[in-house]
Amino acid sequence: MANGTIAVPHKAAEPDFYHVRTKHTGIWAWLLTTDHKRIGLMYLSAMTFFFLSAMTLGVLMRLEMLTPGETIMSAQTYNSFFTLHGVIMIFLFIIPGVPAVFGNFILPIQLGAKDVQFPKLNLLSWYLYMIGGILALFSLFIGTGIADTGWTFYAPYSIRTTTNVSISVFAAFILGFSSILTGLNFLTTIHRLRCPGMTWFRMPLFVWSIYATSWIQVLATPVIGITLLLVILERAFGIGVFDPTLGGDPLLFQHLFWIYSHPAVYIMILPAMGVVSEIIPTFSKKPIFGYVPIAISSLGIALVGYLVWGHHMFSSGISDTSRVIFSLLTFIVALPSGIKVFNWVATLYKGSIEVTAPMLFTLLFIFIFSIGGLTGLTLGALNTDLHLTDTYYVVAHFHYVMFGGMGLIFFASMHYWFPKMYGKMYNEKVAKVSAYWIAVGFNTLYFPMFIMGYLGMPRRYYDYLPEYQIWHVISTVGSWILVSGILIMVFNLVKGIRSGKPTTANPWGGTTLEWTVPSPPPLENFDVIPTVTTGPYDHTQMQKQLREQYKQQQKAEEEKN
Repeated sequence: MANGTIAVPHKAAEPDFYHVRTKHTGIWAWLLTTDHKRIGLMYLSAMTFFFLSAMTLGVLMRLEMLTPGETIMSAQTYNSFFTLHGVIMIFLFIIPGVPAVFGNFILPIQLGAKDVQFPKLNLLSWYLYMIGGILALFSLFIGTGIADTGWTFYAPYSIRTTTNVSISVFAAFILGFSSILTGLNFLTTIHRLRCPGMTWFRMPLFVWSIYATSWIQVLATPVIGITLLLVILERAFGIGVFDPTLGGDPLLFQHLFWIYSHPAVYIMILPAMGVVSEIIPTFSKKPIFGYVPIAISSLGIALVGYLVWGHHMFSSGISDTSRVIFSLLTFIVALPSGIKVFNWVATLYKGSIEVTAPMLFTLLFIFIFSIGGLTGLTLGALNTDLHLTDTYYVVAHFHYVMFGGMGLIFFASMHYWFPKMYGKMYNEKVAKVSAYWIAVGFNTLYFPMFIMGYLGMPRRYYDYLPEYQIWHVISTVGSWILVSGILIMVFNLVKGIRSGKPTTANPWGGTTLEWTVPSPPPLENFDVIPTVTTGPYDHTQMQKQLREQYKQQQKAEEEKN
């Protein structure tokens, strides 16, 4: 019994999901699987490859910016690398990251379910993700060169350029379908497969965050799908939707693009916030402070997030009335995020804090994401945004929110659920070193961009004036530190998978349902579907269980003696 959960113990001889026999063997046992855990790990493998590819492009771009003028590549190559780096990072890592990997692996177990509602649809989502990712990389090697528009594909340039925009856009279109199907699957799973006793306000906060995210995926993603399809049709047939020479309106593209892409920011960050709400109570040994406000704030962020897309367009020529309304809504959407941060800090207060690697990444996230959020308010204010909107200040803010937010929590998630996923443990000391190394590199890389932007350095430029070089040099050195930290972390995790020490079912003392099953879990997660009788963060029950285990160990030792 743990977390007020009643269930029949697992059979000792029951094989884990890695070793269970199926009708397929070898690689086909993975490629044709419908097990949510294997699909989550396939997402993780693919995302690791795509992330490292995009990271390599980013480092090469930083090397180019080390000196004014051409350093290692031409302007056209820089623009293409810039576009592909953005497409891969946004559409293949940042947006699907936490939901696709940890939503797939952990969410059904946290609900007390044996799988997601539609296992075959789940596998189809992964195949669509892979097709989109391969198409994006395929554009490197065919036709007239990689798209050079940036990841936003702004019209009319995306319509007129002779590069492989259509292939990149079609890749993003397919990835959108994968996102929609995943969102539908999670929504149905949460509504229909919660175990007995798990009412809405007994669900873990990670489940709440995935629930809010899934609604955004289902409702907002079709908008970007239609928009990208229109770009392809415009390029192929000149139908005149966005091209002003054919009577189209390029401002319409921006509206349609950001109606999706700003809610997509919350597709990226809401699941990460859900992970934070799992890690902090586990390593503070306290119930989460303000469970209901945190849960409701996830829905609040999802709702208000639909209404603020216009703050990306303050300098585009929209009306003053629109700008004032969008500016006000931008400040309002910050309130639910503030609720979460204050409740996390309140949970830490007087807690028995254990700073493990997952907790360290989480604390770094709160610090770095807070910088991103506060600098976002600068861009939400009309007067300052008009001066900063096309400068490196936006590049810094974007990376503090996206990579400093979702990226760091992806790393925290990997360390937190690593023993559950693999049944082994990584080297804790090396993991902490990599966390500090990543934090130092991250801030050295991106904080100088705030200063550059404030001084007037324009973003998206291949070249710059000599007075900005010192900041570019510092930033480039930061990229080397950051990449070193990431590679140390990856090496440590891979070594843990291959030769890490075996771990127990609940090495962290967690209180949600995934910590009640063996590590790694069996094929169908539970022999008997559990019954929940309390909330998800009842450490009183966990402490009772630990005391009972200690008494049993003492008794066993006395009997031996």
